[in-house]
Amino acid sequence: MKKTLIAHSPDADDIFMYYAIKFGWVDMNNTKFDNIAEDIQTLNEKALNGEYEIVAISFALYPHIRKDYALLRTAVSFGDGYGPKIIKKRGATLKSNFKVALSGKHTTNALLFRIAYPDAKITYMNFLEIEQAVLDGKVDAGVLIHESILTYDSKLEVECEMWDIWQELAGKDLPLPLGGMAISRSVPLNKSIEYEQTLTKAVKVARDHKHKLSQMLLERDLVRIDASTLDKYLELYANDDSITLNETQFKAINKLFEIGYKHGFYDSLIKVEDFMIPTEYKELRYS
Repeated sequence: MKKTLIAHSPDADDIFMYYAIKFGWVDMNNTKFDNIAEDIQTLNEKALNGEYEIVAISFALYPHIRKDYALLRTAVSFGDGYGPKIIKKRGATLKSNFKVALSGKHTTNALLFRIAYPDAKITYMNFLEIEQAVLDGKVDAGVLIHESILTYDSKLEVECEMWDIWQELAGKDLPLPLGGMAISRSVPLNKSIEYEQTLTKAVKVARDHKHKLSQMLLERDLVRIDASTLDKYLELYANDDSITLNETQFKAINKLFEIGYKHGFYDSLIKVEDFMIPTEYKELRYS
């Protein structure tokens, strides 16, 4: 039996979308799944080095790894009227060259932030450390991601919503592409199709049994938030639109790549549809 490792972030939406497999609700023939949880920039860096077969990534990273990884259509997280937040101490005024903490160079929020605030002095740190760094005065501001956007300290306030920056740059009412899953091109195509089908089923089963799965995650201390915050958070980032990419989400990812290319972050302009797993392969193979 092949052992397959899935690398994802430790935030509640990734855990929720994977744990239907971990709890044995979904399986795949001749395959044993295991998982590892690491912060998103660590995952991005390891994807750049080709270390994982199946890995959660920031959508902004993908053009850099397109030759080595295909994008999966499932376990995706978008913001729609919400997203990462730039926070500061309550009442503080930021100068143009303010010092800011971001969760990683290759995250979507970092790409958008660097375009919107070209004079800011950026430092990168684990997303779990950003809020405290602002409170301690180590940085003037920070970009909060994951559950922190719902739970940050009352001594802090929002300077700007990343959603507003996205809307200004995208010029359309498109959801903000944050994170998805990628699979190594070293994996045989027919096996990649099976992995995608299994992961898609896992996200759907998780959604179909949201209350029960959420309770199990809470009872096992697998998430860092309480029940009411978890419920709200999952509706933001692990909702029904996370099961499989839709047409509007494809347009949003392409717009992100277009913006990144226009501002010199990518060496070429790509369309996401050209880098998905060709699911028709399996039908053709057995026809």
